[in-house]
Amino acid sequence: MDQVRIIEVKQSVFADNDKRAAELRGELKARGIFLLNLMSAPGSGKTTTLTRTVELLKDEMKIGVMEADIDSDVDARTMAAAGVKSIQLHTGGMCHLDADMTRQGLDELVDGDVELAILENVGNLVCPAEFDTGAVKNAAILSVPEGDDKPLKYPLMFQVCDVVLVNKIDVAPYFDFDLDKCREYIKMRNPKAVVIPICAKTGEGVEQWADWLREQVAAWRS
Repeated sequence: MDQVRIIEVKQSVFADNDKRAAELRGELKARGIFLLNLMSAPGSGKTTTLTRTVELLKDEMKIGVMEADIDSDVDARTMAAAGVKSIQLHTGGMCHLDADMTRQGLDELVDGDVELAILENVGNLVCPAEFDTGAVKNAAILSVPEGDDKPLKYPLMFQVCDVVLVNKIDVAPYFDFDLDKCREYIKMRNPKAVVIPICAKTGEGVEQWADWLREQVAAWRS
């Protein structure tokens, strides 16, 4: 019997995407556009966190938001109502965005007047972490009700993120959630990750997050 040839398709797909993502980052640098990739599980508070972030930063810089979902335009409408340019990206059933998809969204979003572009990725702790979108920085939101052990169960998400927002910190007393353990688990996966506890609903800690973002945008555009 002839030997079966095995083709590593997944590796090839990732390698091609990584190349396109690097090219996109180079273009963004040249144009002075900072792209943030925001990831989390469904219901963690991404859109609420973005709304708070926009409230703090929209008078300082020009912001555009890309909302990625399998369907609906609920989040895009929410961000538009918050006062920033917003578009909805439908993934056609896919649970992530890659560099080419992100580029398509940016082509629609950016017309010379966006300094900070934010991609709210599809709600998922697995697929979005596998694909480089071309973003300058990656951020993840981990909400208290999800549990402090998520960095142990979904390692790649926390390995690729530059900053982790621990959201819904106001309800920590009602859940079996240990913030110190959570920090420890995140550092196990990524010693360089910045961890910021917040409550997007009340605004607690959001100013610290906004300060981090201000610093990153300024450094990228300098």
